[in-house]
Amino acid sequence: MTLVFTPRPGSAPLTSMVAAQARMEARLLLRNGEQLLLALVIPVLVLVGLQQADGLLDLGPGRRIDVLTPGVLALVVLSTGFTSVAISTGFERRHGLLKRLGATPLPRSALLAGKVGAVLIVEAFQLTLISAIALGLGWQPRGGVQALLSVVGLVLAGTAAFVGLALLMAGTLRADTTLAAANLVYLLLLAGGGVIVPFDRYPASVQPVMELLPTGALAEGLRDVLDGAAVGLGHVAILLAWTVVAATLAARTFRWE
Repeated sequence: MTLVFTPRPGSAPLTSMVAAQARMEARLLLRNGEQLLLALVIPVLVLVGLQQADGLLDLGPGRRIDVLTPGVLALVVLSTGFTSVAISTGFERRHGLLKRLGATPLPRSALLAGKVGAVLIVEAFQLTLISAIALGLGWQPRGGVQALLSVVGLVLAGTAAFVGLALLMAGTLRADTTLAAANLVYLLLLAGGGVIVPFDRYPASVQPVMELLPTGALAEGLRDVLDGAAVGLGHVAILLAWTVVAATLAARTFRWE
């Protein structure tokens, strides 16, 4: 019996291409020492260091680890979703990688979807590790399954907002400028974006501005739901607004080379 093979030329399904691109982007992200430092080492040091250094930083009432952990989870999303994506995408533009990928059967929309997928893969690992360390330090989250679902929703909204801002920066600035600007924004938001320290520890005059920052909305939202409260629609609305604005501007201004 003779078997006849009929060629079926064509590209792979879009979902397969996105999944393959996401896996590759995640591996590249984890192999980069600088990105790994931002994505994993710094959040762990912040969590353990500030928990042990009681009195160094005023986190307000409540158990220190319960206040600190949601902020570090928000820091993870900022580190990976914004800083890492901005820097890596900026240098991919500089070296012509994005231009070459644009000439492959991989659609540009699939390339961007792959980047978002890679961020979510890395964040899942980071958030699991940070949560395990925090539980070992005595963290006691509240809210059960409902809180877990709210955390997932907030992380997805925060990731979308930060990736949009990262692509907006990386698609318009030179790679060296993106490197400096992304690290500067990271440090400024870490210090004054409501990430680690709750809003009520800041002067009342700056609190309304901080509430509108994506870092503040994400961190305060996580603190609320992990303390047993319902997810704040205001926090979600702020993150979605940042997502829409950043994605719209990035789509209009992003340069692939």
